[in-house]
Order: sequence, then C-alpha cells, then structure tokens
Amino acid sequence: MKLLEGKTVLVTGASTGIGRAAAIGAAQHGADVAINYAHSDGPAQSCVAEIEALGQRAIAVKGDVADPQTAQDFVGKAVEAFGKVDVMVSNAGICPFHAFLDMPVDVVERTFKVNLHGAYFMVQAAAQQMVKQGHGGSIVAVSSISALVGGEYQTHYTPTKAGVHSLMQSTAIALGKHGIRCNSVLPGTILTEINKDDLADVEKRQYMEARTPLGRLGQPEDLAGPIVFLASDMAAYVTGAALLVDGGMYVNLQ
Repeated sequence: MKLLEGKTVLVTGASTGIGRAAAIGAAQHGADVAINYAHSDGPAQSCVAEIEALGQRAIAVKGDVADPQTAQDFVGKAVEAFGKVDVMVSNAGICPFHAFLDMPVDVVERTFKVNLHGAYFMVQAAAQQMVKQGHGGSIVAVSSISALVGGEYQTHYTPTKAGVHSLMQSTAIALGKHGIRCNSVLPGTILTEINKDDLADVEKRQYMEARTPLGRLGQPEDLAGPIVFLASDMAAYVTGAALLVDGGMYVNLQ
C-alpha cells in the first residue's frame, strides 16, 4: 500500500540525514519529490537519482533556508515541475555545539535563522500554495526531543526546536479551516551530519545508547515512517500533534 500515491512532497535539507530519508521514503510511497539543499550538490543529485530509480519524479533546488526568498523559490519550482504542493516537510537545521557563556553572536543568529526562521517561511510559502489550490495538505516539521529537554552545549539550538514545535501548534489552528494539517516529529539522538563529531566520543555514544530503552541510537530511516504517516491520509484527523521518535529516551528518567 502506497500512502502518498499521486502526491507532491517537498522536503528541506534533504541531501543528507533525516531529510534524505524522508524524501526517499515519500517516493517509496508513490510521491513525486522536490528536495531543497544548501551545499551538497553530489548528495542532492544522488538523492534525486534514488527517487527516480523508484519510478517517481524528482527535482533538487539549491538554496539557503535562512533567506526567506528561498522558500518562495522552492515552492515555485516545485509547482512548475509537478503542478501542485500536497506536503511540506520542513527539516533543514543546524546545531554547531558550543558552550553558553562565550557563545558567539553570529552562531546564535545563524542557528535561529536556519532552524526557526527557515521553518517559518517554508511553512508559510507551502501553506500559501495549498490555500490557493483549495484541496488542503499536510505540513510536517522536524522538531527535536530538544524541544522538551535542555542541552548544555545547545542553548542556541533547543529554543529553535521548541519554536518549531510551537509553530506547528499555532499553524494547525490557523490553517485548519483550509484543510491543512500541521504536525511535528521530535527525534531523539539520530546519527546524522549534525552530531557525528559529537558522537565520535565513544563514551558519550555508549552513554546515549544506554539511556535509550530500545538500546540503540536512531538512524535517519527511523523518521521516514512517522513522517510518511503524518503526511498521509491515514493521519486525516491528526493536527497540532507532536510525535516523539526517540527509542524511548525521553521517558527514561530513572
């Protein structure tokens, strides 16, 4: 059963990690896919090739989500290629780990612009197109377990992920009358480009694995199913929700 048959799905930050897994997962479920990426031309093109190998259409659109115009360009090129937007997966994000007391201003500002402002304008651009089309849609934002818990070296990052979670709650209200559903997924510790250097510390990685009831850290592919579900009509009465995808880490407090 293909849950996204005939739909057009847009995914930001999709050349690697969770975004790539979501894009390929959407294609496996019958969607045509437009991916946004910032830097990695090679991985972006290989993602497109994987989607096309599944028999679906795909385009890659380069752009920095920190620039609000990127959102309009991305949605516009997706509509030009596929005629419509059914699903937006707002995933692009950064987390340059740094201590709080000497946190550089430019690091804070860049993190907010990419993670929160970028999500805001992508969601807005997709919603504008969905309202114009008149047949609803689904928006899924990749927040984080960090929306609910703190991190010593993530004082600039955790507020942005809490903001993304809050954005989905508010847009669920604002867009419900248009038949547009807005939900977030909250990944736990997933092995991606963001944290590969941090988790190169063997002791830290083993500690994080021990904290996780399922006994392992997550892979990007672990997010594909939950994202596809929230994007699909199987979640037709789900909006304003936040789905933890963390192997049980959040509840393991004792």
